[in-house]
Amino acid sequence: MNAQGNTEGIVIAIDGPSGSGKSSTSRGVAKARDLRYLDTGAMYRALTWWMLDQGVDVADAAAVAAVVDRPELTMGTDPSAPTVAVDGRDVAAEIRGKDVTGNVSAVSAVPEARERLVRTQREIIAAARAESEGIVVEGRDITTVVAPDAPVKLFLTASAEARASRRSKEVRTTDVAGTQADLARRDALDSSRKDSPLTQTADATELDTTGLDLEQVIALVVGLADEARAAVTAE
Repeated sequence: MNAQGNTEGIVIAIDGPSGSGKSSTSRGVAKARDLRYLDTGAMYRALTWWMLDQGVDVADAAAVAAVVDRPELTMGTDPSAPTVAVDGRDVAAEIRGKDVTGNVSAVSAVPEARERLVRTQREIIAAARAESEGIVVEGRDITTVVAPDAPVKLFLTASAEARASRRSKEVRTTDVAGTQADLARRDALDSSRKDSPLTQTADATELDTTGLDLEQVIALVVGLADEARAAVTAE
């Protein structure tokens, strides 16, 4: 039973491509409703960072699969200060580097890597539901694989130009065209992989964030979450 006396907390599942506003929106919603927050993309980045640090050939799926269970990944779920550690080392900065960004899709496509991380993600979600008001989980396969029964399922998107502009600001580069090309490359990889491709489910609400500011997007998602909670309470 959580702090408010409910038997289990809510799960808000948010999918979408890079630059669609998933992270900022997810953290904002979690803060607004005192929920926990999980960035599953950071988990794949952390695993990729470890592979590169250990000299594993990430282009060799068999080599990746052979060692996916070796690193210990620890995710902090406080939306005000989310953390990610590998074998006790804080790697929040390292996982955003170019090497990791350029190789994370390859690691994410390995079925054994996805199986290991999905298992961990579900454990984190279960703990959050039991111990708190719930959790906001963002990624690329949350609504389809990780938490398909979540009462709130969203697919965030935005125009290619808007996404490239946002990501360029994040990584502090003026090469918006290059960033847009990188995003298009990753979109193609994530959408075409055999295991858990990036896709929108029929029951997920699509939210185009192109013409909206962050506060507007957060308000929309909070509204959907409140409706879902009210519906559960009324049952």
